[in-house]
Amino acid sequence: MQAGITGLPPGLVTGIALGVAGTVVVAVAFVLAERLLPGRAPHRRRRTSGESRRRAEFREYLDAIDEQYAENHFVEGQHIAFYLPKRDVAITFDARAYYRILPTETEPVLVEHEMPGSALGARLPFETPDITFEDESKSGIDPLRAACAELGVPVSASVDEVKRAYRRKIKEVHPDQGGNEDEFKRVREAYTLAKKHAE
Repeated sequence: MQAGITGLPPGLVTGIALGVAGTVVVAVAFVLAERLLPGRAPHRRRRTSGESRRRAEFREYLDAIDEQYAENHFVEGQHIAFYLPKRDVAITFDARAYYRILPTETEPVLVEHEMPGSALGARLPFETPDITFEDESKSGIDPLRAACAELGVPVSASVDEVKRAYRRKIKEVHPDQGGNEDEFKRVREAYTLAKKHAE
């Protein structure tokens, strides 16, 4: 058996060269396939189930006030959660979409994933009827009293008192501070309702 230029047997050198060439071809094929062929989006952590829950609550609210809407709509080139065509109002969870729509004729409304559906009426730029959902009326618990109790403020609290109580409470329950995710959401919802009442 003769040795090649590198001192290795020619069969081994050929094998290594073919292996490297094959690896490069497969890598290029994967890169091209990923860019050119449609397929499933890469697996990402699902958006919080809060958004899907809020979307359901917003649908229920908009149906209850008899407002026509289109879901997952494009407005001014921005993908938004809900569009109210009669009023030219865009409801979005995305702050970037909100600021891009803001200078246009369409009225944008920015909502948080934690905001309860029943609080949507306070954000809308038109008068909405007061709606009481079945689960709230059946529970026998006054949602406002429950919200104020969650924050530790009286029902007659001012907006400033509600904000101070919220800031204090949110520090205790924030998941980044070792708090509980469910408790964090409950405090956010309580704040939204209590602040709306105080205003």
